[in-house]
Amino acid sequence: MAHGKTIVAIIAIYKAVKSGYQATIMAPTAILATQHLESFQEILGKVGIRCELLISSITKKKKEELLQKLQDGDIDVLIGTHAILEENVVFKNLGLVVTDEQHRFGVRQRATITNKGTHPDVLVMTATPIPRTLGLILYGDLDISIIDELPPNRKPIETYAVRKQMEDRVNHFMEEQFKSGRQAYVVCPLIEENEEMNVKSVIELTEKYKNQIFPNYRVECLYGKMKQKEKDHIMEEFKNGKIHLLVSTTVIEVGVNIPNASIMVIENAERFGLAQLHQLRGRVGRGEYKSYCILKYDGNSEILRQRMQVMTNTNDGFKIAEKDLELRGTGDFFGTKQHGIPDFKIANLFEDMDILKLAQKVAIHVMEEDSKLEQEKNILLKQMVKEKLGNQIGI
Repeated sequence: MAHGKTIVAIIAIYKAVKSGYQATIMAPTAILATQHLESFQEILGKVGIRCELLISSITKKKKEELLQKLQDGDIDVLIGTHAILEENVVFKNLGLVVTDEQHRFGVRQRATITNKGTHPDVLVMTATPIPRTLGLILYGDLDISIIDELPPNRKPIETYAVRKQMEDRVNHFMEEQFKSGRQAYVVCPLIEENEEMNVKSVIELTEKYKNQIFPNYRVECLYGKMKQKEKDHIMEEFKNGKIHLLVSTTVIEVGVNIPNASIMVIENAERFGLAQLHQLRGRVGRGEYKSYCILKYDGNSEILRQRMQVMTNTNDGFKIAEKDLELRGTGDFFGTKQHGIPDFKIANLFEDMDILKLAQKVAIHVMEEDSKLEQEKNILLKQMVKEKLGNQIGI
């Protein structure tokens, strides 16, 4: 059953299609796009709305058919990955664009997909609890709504921060869960910019779990560079309960729904942002079983202690996000630099929020009054904008 932001998207799409438009939803991974297709078909299929999936792994013939149907208006809802951005993807009458986990796409890609329609409505969704203050800056041009309660029947997740010497106890606890029929995730941190080392560390850890720690259970691994087909196959096996332990990089961070998984173990938790840890923790506790998140960490700095304490003390994503911003600053907030947040050279997003809000208010006022900056009083401003942004904007 779809919950939270997915149900919001379904209602918006239903309304758009029943008003005579097409809709599209773009997700960051094929796994997530496929899951959306299942949820959407289950609900929208019953009311005659035709949903199709566009991901890079579909055959050339199927893709050609699909693109033709899209252009003819025989598809109501197109769900897909970055593949939707390609030039040959042409809609007959696109009225609604939904992006899931927007910070993984960047502003330019949002513009590309929006341009495939004539001023379509845009719904941007994320499960990342973005601090309200940061939300104002990031999504200042949008109306922001927040769903801040859990879906029914979600059990609170117990979180423990442990040091390396507790490893045996953690492994014993995992084995107890396997015996009860549960499954677990182990997540490794990404080592900055070094794909080979990432793959190596995930494979080495998988071998250790497979051969030394849990020889009697099925252990598999998942990482970014794997072929899509392989990834999908492993996720399918995990979903069907055939794999006990899935070792992965953060590819499982977004949207994967396995109700039988009850343990999330995060290796080197000190290398993750709090918001990211919170998102990873949200992969468990989705079924009827008591769930646990175990943060293994190394180091003893005061900031690290505070961060681990925040994670063990609260399940409120917004409090966690505020704390993360305070302790780490925006550069590291999403654990990635490709998030479309401008690097502020002078302002500090956390300390200077009042003046940033004021600047935003003034900017909105100027745009309403003189959007092309043609008035005498805005000439200098126009020159400055041109110098800074060149021809990126149409003024």
